[in-house]
Amino acid sequence: MFFKQVIQRGDNFSYISADDTTKEAAVVDPSFNADAIIRILRDQNLNVKYIINTHDHSDHTASNEDFRSNFGAKVVAHKLAHVNKDISVVDGEVIRVGEIVIKVIHTPGHTQDSICLLVDDKLLTGDTLFVGECGRTDLPGGSAEDMYHSLFDKLMKLNDNIKVYPGHDYGPKPYSTIGVERRSNYTLQKRTLDEFIAFMKEP
Repeated sequence: MFFKQVIQRGDNFSYISADDTTKEAAVVDPSFNADAIIRILRDQNLNVKYIINTHDHSDHTASNEDFRSNFGAKVVAHKLAHVNKDISVVDGEVIRVGEIVIKVIHTPGHTQDSICLLVDDKLLTGDTLFVGECGRTDLPGGSAEDMYHSLFDKLMKLNDNIKVYPGHDYGPKPYSTIGVERRSNYTLQKRTLDEFIAFMKEP
């Protein structure tokens, strides 16, 4: 499997995952990184099958239409996403790119449509979980209660060796693991639901 974390300007990460045999590729959150992504696609001779959005905020969906019109790629997003999508997905659904299996994990909290994507041992977390942080819940559609359940009932149930690839370069390094975040991320300290909701309201 070909896998690449891409950042061109700003702090938004994009991701390319491709099957080595078929050369089919999925681009996750093209953001403002289109030029860099296109260079990699051409260098690796990859064909974009899907554009997958982890949520519908414009800093993640920018360039969707460029890839749809120029490459014929289909836009994939959660069914609640307010984005011009070709394919709607829900929790537990699978997206296939060649022989690659991408599992959708619905993780509302930052937005109602937020999803994480599990690709082999890599978890693309969008704005749900960052290195050393979690996503904010005070924007329209955000919910601290939903974020609590997404983090503790879903992501923290994953194995420690799963690599965490976030939607933004906010941490001391560009990626981490579930185990490292479980031990060191202050937003993942053990709290009751009420304690977490109060914590998320703090400045």
